Amino acid sequence: MSERAYLDAASAEVMHPAAREMLLSAVDSGWADPVRLHHEGRTARLLLDNARAVLAEAVGVRADELYLTTSGTAAIQAGLSAVRAARGRKGTTIVHSAVEHSAVLHTAGDAAEEIAVDQLGRVDLQAFTKAVRRPGVAVAALQSANHEVGTRQPIARAAEACGDVPLFVDASASIGHDAVPEGWDVLAASAHKWGGPAGVGLLAVRKGTRIAPAWPMDEREDGLSPGFPNVPNALAAAAALQARQKEAVDLNKQHREWIDEVRRRVAADIPDVEVVGDPTDRLPHILTFSCLYVDGEALVTALDAEGFAVSSGSACTSSTLRPSHVLAAMGVLTHGNVRVSLGRDTTYDDVQRFCVVLPGIVQRIRAEVGM
Repeated sequence: MSERAYLDAASAEVMHPAAREMLLSAVDSGWADPVRLHHEGRTARLLLDNARAVLAEAVGVRADELYLTTSGTAAIQAGLSAVRAARGRKGTTIVHSAVEHSAVLHTAGDAAEEIAVDQLGRVDLQAFTKAVRRPGVAVAALQSANHEVGTRQPIARAAEACGDVPLFVDASASIGHDAVPEGWDVLAASAHKWGGPAGVGLLAVRKGTRIAPAWPMDEREDGLSPGFPNVPNALAAAAALQARQKEAVDLNKQHREWIDEVRRRVAADIPDVEVVGDPTDRLPHILTFSCLYVDGEALVTALDAEGFAVSSGSACTSSTLRPSHVLAAMGVLTHGNVRVSLGRDTTYDDVQRFCVVLPGIVQRIRAEVGM
């Protein structure tokens, strides 16, 4: 292979140059424990506070409303559990859409009321409204946009429907790629989705929203993420998000145009293919389609051999290639599934080559199974 095209940025974006530069610098200055009173500790604390301030501004909260966690998944689990625990007298039910990240589904467990979505992946807002207004609801959870198909959710209208019930928004797929939604009480995000390092999650909790962490409180992050913070990674995450938001208008416009082209060409050039998700009200960089009579693993492997990195199956569990619960909830084709997601390093040539190579690969795989 002469060149590779990384088209799986929705799983993990290539580290932004601003993050890389900051990380290398911060390793030498931010290694000490920021709760200590000596010079090294105070230096680390200053750096950590600076990172928090930048990240808080980027998501639209005060610095003391933002907690750092070890991942977006950890932020979802810690935040959702803490809000539910604090509202134990009101109830334990978590109302959520059927297409939420697996971390939401696992946290909600048996105390969940799952709301159906339409064929585009958008929540049934009328059913959502009825559910959140029933007695016994502790918190509602609704993603800003879907991580597999890109469809945006009606966050502002859902927030109005919630009334006094806190609204938890998983914005991991959208932060850095779309405007931060309004109306939420608690928000989670993940740095590696916008070109920051892995191992940094954000949990924003607006003042007035009560939380009760499930583990003993300590002096770090109010107990929401106990343990020694990774100051260099936090600084790199802040640098990446700040830089990414400055690029957002031009980069998102470019990505939207390219994804529109892939959407058109896939539908036109490949028989028996289903392109899913909202064609317009969506994240700019994500496209998912499913090919009838094609195994998803075989398609991903064949594309990889041709130099294209894409994902298949559920975005939450793609290493197992289990059928996507998102696509199943939408009522669309779940096998032969491919998600293409563009990053800041993606080129138009990458997109063009993908569109040229894909039909032949699909045709070959179908022929191998006698279709």
